[in-house]
Amino acid sequence: MTDLKIGGLVKCYEPPARVLDGLDLSVPAGLLAAVLGPSGCGKTTLLRVVAGFLRADAGAVELGGRVVCGPGVHLPPERRRVGIVPQEGALFPHLSVAANVAFGVSGTSRAERRRRTGEMLELVGLPGFGQRMPHELSGGQQQRVAVARALAPAPDLVLLDEPFNALDSALRAGLRADVRAALLATGATGVLVTHDQQEALSTADLVAVVREGRVAQCGTPEEVYQRPADLWVAGFVGEAVFLPAVAEGGAAGTPLGRVPLAAPAHGGGVVVLRPEQLVLGEPGTRGTVVDVRYYGHDAMVHVAVDGLPDPVPVRVPSPAGVRPGEETGVSVTGTATLHPEPR
Repeated sequence: MTDLKIGGLVKCYEPPARVLDGLDLSVPAGLLAAVLGPSGCGKTTLLRVVAGFLRADAGAVELGGRVVCGPGVHLPPERRRVGIVPQEGALFPHLSVAANVAFGVSGTSRAERRRRTGEMLELVGLPGFGQRMPHELSGGQQQRVAVARALAPAPDLVLLDEPFNALDSALRAGLRADVRAALLATGATGVLVTHDQQEALSTADLVAVVREGRVAQCGTPEEVYQRPADLWVAGFVGEAVFLPAVAEGGAAGTPLGRVPLAAPAHGGGVVVLRPEQLVLGEPGTRGTVVDVRYYGHDAMVHVAVDGLPDPVPVRVPSPAGVRPGEETGVSVTGTATLHPEPR
């Protein structure tokens, strides 16, 4: 198992504008980290620098204590022991599935390559598919082959660049679980680049939220979702409810009443809640339902409350009996985090 350490990474395409602006990130050996952020924040550039496809302008990248990128050092991609799973598979169309998987396995006997290929196809759930051609596979199957190809040379690090982006939502969930299981089975450290918050939270051991070329917060999915570092992270990772507040010790006064705080605080600020922390019905602060959005597994009810510029979203298991125009109470459960007012 190999850990990944990135320190002070800088990459400029058109100086002085920096795509990566002193980015720091550590991924312990054997874990899967999701790099999450909006378009243009530097996610794909980070992957390309770590893989060796781009030279960094400053900073360092270490794999298992070995410097692969740093001052005066730039190991070529083929010497980094890094596997790549690109978007949409990018399989060689003229090679069979088995030949695609075995492509990166060199320096071994034909029997060993055959054994390794069969092992990897078994691992990604495609035993017996070796003689098929890429065009005979579905999109999800092609992505599984791409994962098998990346894992076949037993890399220290696997980089996944939005590999599920082109798949439908039902297929993505199952494939994410299978890819995670395959990484765990081989013991490889992984970095998944995505802009899908649900994908990052449900798949990774660590989530690194990137903003303007830097990591704004890195932690477990629970830490990032429940204890966001700032208001921007709170709003980007999932849906959030922002309430103006005045804190007095262990609670804060808000337009939805007094809200318990996770840590004592004093003075003004903004309280951050998640929609599932709000409950409709009596008792509670009075409001008017303005919109109901049904998602199958749950629903989001938007309630206008005096003192707030925007309706608050309330996540409920079922919207039965809730209609726009009706009055309802809104109350808070659990604790909240207080952040300073944005400047």
